[in-house]
Amino acid sequence: MNRRYLYLLLLCLLAIITYLDRVCISVAGPRMQDALHISPDMWGWVGTAFLVGYAIFEVPSGHLGDRLGARRVLTRIVLWWSFFTALTGAVSLYPLLLATRFLFGAGEAGAFPNATVAISNWFTPQTRGRAFGVFTMCSQLGGALSPVLVVPIQQAYGWRMSFYVFGLLGVVWSVVWFWLFRDHPVGAEPARKQQEATPWGAMLRSPELRSIMGLTFGYVYTMSFFQTWFHTYLSKGKGFSEDSMLLSSLPYIVGAGANLLGGLCCDWLAKSVGVKWSRRGVGMAGLLLAALGIGSATLAVSHTAVILCLSAAYAGITFQQPVVWTACLDIGGKRGGAVSGFMNTAGQVGGAISSVVFGYIVKASGSYDLPLLGMAAFLAMGMLLWARVDVTNPIAAETLKNQPC
Repeated sequence: MNRRYLYLLLLCLLAIITYLDRVCISVAGPRMQDALHISPDMWGWVGTAFLVGYAIFEVPSGHLGDRLGARRVLTRIVLWWSFFTALTGAVSLYPLLLATRFLFGAGEAGAFPNATVAISNWFTPQTRGRAFGVFTMCSQLGGALSPVLVVPIQQAYGWRMSFYVFGLLGVVWSVVWFWLFRDHPVGAEPARKQQEATPWGAMLRSPELRSIMGLTFGYVYTMSFFQTWFHTYLSKGKGFSEDSMLLSSLPYIVGAGANLLGGLCCDWLAKSVGVKWSRRGVGMAGLLLAALGIGSATLAVSHTAVILCLSAAYAGITFQQPVVWTACLDIGGKRGGAVSGFMNTAGQVGGAISSVVFGYIVKASGSYDLPLLGMAAFLAMGMLLWARVDVTNPIAAETLKNQPC
């Protein structure tokens, strides 16, 4: 097998494991809340603890990948988060659960930016949209597999066992990755960027990066719902039984197809309308669909209608997701790891706020639908911000060299 595609396969497995580990706690959420006596507002802080840790360490981990390479950094990341995934299944006290999820987030931070570094080194700009489409598609497959795997495991062995199993998967992946992966193609000169100061100020002054950070804040604010509150929402807000939770795989299955389609559309449109509108058009269309879908879910009554509306919302988000990562490489160039780290940090801040705000709104209003209206507003805001992103205006290399560290 061509090394490029072997490494993409390993990254796809990484994406699957990442979302298995993230969504696992959402699926196990109703049982965990009952077993540990956790109220809705307290449960919101469980998701926020993970996302705060993730946000704090996102940029440093992405920057580390730019300097040291994805081989070593991703190995460290996956071993760390796998340990704390397994530890989540062992905790019995609420404060320890918060600490464990914070450290889990700190460990997982940088996984996607370092995957970006690997893709940047092994794929050309003309093929990166497809590579990111396949990569992000597999993350949704992990989310789709999570209820299928977690529900039978927790029915047979309890909710704790699912965390032990998924933690072990990450350890196996990290060993294979370190053994097989190489940071650069044979004969390629290692990037000299490791010797240059990193121009943090120039990055943050980029209007494109600021717009991308803003729209990412908005769509991850909504995406966090699917990773922390989705199954509790279906169970306690819409009356789904545990057996009917298998329907909750549908948004992730649809989202996987939308990820791949978004990446393919991005590359195809680049040939006909140019890279600026290929990125911008896919991004705007995706977040418009997401806003309409999440808003419609608040009006849906039947279980089928609820799942279909939320699936449409998730598909819209994931359709534009590969383009977000591609845009970071477009404007960041050899600083793609750090730039994507800034983007993803903004997203995790949005997710952290969303998780805890959802819990407090539910506690105050008794409604599980009311928080979704704010999500629709953030998605609409993100659509407008996509109209301001021009990836043909990168962070100029000559400007980068003259900026202080």
